[in-house]
Formats: sequence, C-alpha cells, structure tokens
Amino acid sequence: MTDITLKIGTRGSALALWQADHVAAELAEAHPGLKTEKILFKTAGDRFLDRPLSELGGKGLFTKELEESLLSGEIDLAVHSLKDMPTALPEGLVIAAVPVRADVRDCLVTRAGADVDAPAIVGTASLRRACLARRRWPGAHIEAIRGNVGTRVDRVLAEPPRKCDVVVLAMAGLMRLEITKRDDLEFRPLNPEHWIPAVSQGALAIETRAGDTRVLELLGAIHHADTAMCVTAERAFLRGVEGDCRVPVGAHATVDQGTMRIRGFIGAPDGSAMVSDTVMGEPGPALGELLAQRLLDAGGREMLRALRG
Repeated sequence: MTDITLKIGTRGSALALWQADHVAAELAEAHPGLKTEKILFKTAGDRFLDRPLSELGGKGLFTKELEESLLSGEIDLAVHSLKDMPTALPEGLVIAAVPVRADVRDCLVTRAGADVDAPAIVGTASLRRACLARRRWPGAHIEAIRGNVGTRVDRVLAEPPRKCDVVVLAMAGLMRLEITKRDDLEFRPLNPEHWIPAVSQGALAIETRAGDTRVLELLGAIHHADTAMCVTAERAFLRGVEGDCRVPVGAHATVDQGTMRIRGFIGAPDGSAMVSDTVMGEPGPALGELLAQRLLDAGGREMLRALRG
C-alpha cells in the first residue's frame, strides 16, 4: 500500500479535523503502509454563521464543496458527520463506509454548579433541540447560537448579554474533542428515549465516487454493518417525513439479536405539539418508513404542513 496516498476532504473545524484524522488512523490500521493527506474546505455552512441553518436552506450546506471536489477528482473521499448529509446524494457519489457509531445522545452543558431546572436562556440553533427544550422548559428563551463546538460551549461562561445558562450539544463531539474533561463545566447527557437525537447523530459517513473500486475496497475494511443498518433506517424515516434542518424531527434506531427498534418524533418549532412513536421489526429502511408513516398519520402531517405553509 505504500504507493497509494488517499486525499481526504474535510472541513477545517477542530471536530471535522478530528473526524478526518480518526478515519485516516482507522484506514492505516486496516491497511498498513497506506498514506493519507487532508485537503481542507470551507463550506457555506462555515461561512454564514450569522443565521440559523433553517434560514440558509437546511442540509447540504456542509457537504456541497466537498462533493464537488469528489466529482472533479480533486479528493478521493470526504469525511462528514452523517447527520449533516441530505438523504439524497449527488449522482455518482455514494456513502462507502460508516464506521462504528459514537455516543448518540445530546448533552446539556452548563457552568459548573449551575442549576438546570429552570434556565432562563438555552442556546441551540437546532429546531429539533429548540422544540424539545421548549417542552422541557416552557419559560426559557431559546438563543440561536452557531459556530464551532468550543465557541458554543463557551457561551455558558460568557458575561451577559452573550451568556447562556445551558447550551445543548451532541455528546459525541464533546467527547471527541475531550471537552468533557474540563472542570469549569458540567455535562448532563440526555436520555435518548425522551430527548430523541438527530437522525444519524454520532455517526460518521465516508463519501466517495460510486465507480472508484480501489477506494471502495479500502473503505470496506472500516465499515460497521450494524451502525450502517441503524442509520439507514433513520435516514429512511427522515426521507419519509421529508425532514431537513427546517423541520423539528429526530429518530434513533438500535439492533439487538436481529430485531431493530426505532423511535422518532415530529414536533412544532415552538414546542406546542409533538407526536412520537416506536416500532420494532426486521432491520431495514422499511422500518424507518413505517415509523414515518405512523407519525404523519398521528398528526405530524398537519404540523409539517403548517410549518411549511
């Protein structure tokens, strides 16, 4: 493998670089002698931090530039947070590998010793998290905050008017960057049964060209079948409800002894309404589609119609 150097496309944030390095290390372990090179990109989602993603057009804002470079041959593979990827990929590209999933949970981040029973200001730019936060703390103000993980974490240590009492972030990112080791902060992971995560949260996706057999074969060694099975069902659910960053939805699938369980929800952005359900059955995207249909029939269709009105 010493004569092969794979060019890995990634965004330049600390978390994205960690993810690219993690994939490079897994590839090197699976294929001794394989060399990799990181190519950094700044996406639309990185450039426009003054508005929520829901106002910028939703998913695809963090992937388009990398996908264009894949199609042009500038890079061999791109590493993404799978939850950032649209359910439909550009023609000619595929998700070639999904490594073992990290922690799926969301986490409350506060100043050490702070009380989270009745926060005045909760920071998140996610409509899903905002919906769930409004249901948990009806009196709280939801502050739309964006930026890298460290920037958002530091909002709980800031002085007014920038201070947030609580920020909600993915546990996986906090752990990958070792932010959970800080002693000036407290971390309270949320039960995914009640605070349902984003579709594919905690999972990475490695995207490449559909016809690049060399890269596809190399990536096959770090693919984790059970993780892929779960996120495929979750993404089928998302596709079934036509979800994107402008829709408060979530889903979480697990597989145990050949049976899949997937739980999901559709909510109103203001937290005034929410429908949730759980289905179990044979693993596969059909189970995610079934969950989507059940939630749409239970009132989700009307909520989404009003939201998109």
